[in-house]
Amino acid sequence: MKTSYSFVVLRYVHDIVTGEFINVGVAVYAPGARYIGALCTTRYRRLSDMFLKVDGEYFRGLMRYIQNRFEEEGARLRNELPLFGTPADIMEIAKKILPPDDSSLQWSEPGGGQTADPAATLEELYARLVDRYEQKLEALGRQDSDVWKVYKKELETKHVLAHLAPKRIVARDYEYEFDHARKNEQWHVYEPVSLDLQEADSIRDKANRWLGRITTLRDSSDDFKVYFLLGEPSLEKHRSVYTQAENILNKTPGDKELIREREAEGFSKALADDISKHGGEE
Repeated sequence: MKTSYSFVVLRYVHDIVTGEFINVGVAVYAPGARYIGALCTTRYRRLSDMFLKVDGEYFRGLMRYIQNRFEEEGARLRNELPLFGTPADIMEIAKKILPPDDSSLQWSEPGGGQTADPAATLEELYARLVDRYEQKLEALGRQDSDVWKVYKKELETKHVLAHLAPKRIVARDYEYEFDHARKNEQWHVYEPVSLDLQEADSIRDKANRWLGRITTLRDSSDDFKVYFLLGEPSLEKHRSVYTQAENILNKTPGDKELIREREAEGFSKALADDISKHGGEE
């Protein structure tokens, strides 16, 4: 059965006078389905190419914050009793998370329609209004963000996303911020890694970069287990080199686990069960 939804687009407005802007996110609200969700890009190359040099770390952090806030509002809406009331419209939610001001990030006028699946509608709107304009070289294959979408869909279904947050692991000679992590005795960090690339050497090289990165991070004071959420190659000719890449990742020191795309549903269920049993943080 279909339900009404409304949506709003998050825009980066470079110049208010000229009105030039780039869509960087979409948020959807379907009160009948008790659903609130958002998708924001963390890619900033297009902004830099069109307008100016962007502080990449700040932009990525801000986009993650906005998306996470929408997910928190979605979890609150699902879990609260109806007697506590619901937001009047998508703009009430959007302005609560990012109040209108004279900054470069601005909300569009809202739109809406009917949907049988609000989460799928959010994906479709994001693909049409944001992702299609991202300048991606097809020869590079799938991006890590594309692989994350596969896992995110299952994690969202199991209501896991609200329990994940960024975590920066700081070592003596290197530091790295994982976008998705939770703590239960030790830190558990979840990293999407696309090995669906056009060149065989690129697949092996990427696995070796992650081997080196985690090796360097192991002298951190934070005890952590890394979960590689793998994106498998779509080209059959790359199956053997993909196996080599898995073998390289299995050499990663310390606690680690390799998850394949076909295992996304089972992995998400197991994670949801563990969160239900142990909670978010001990």
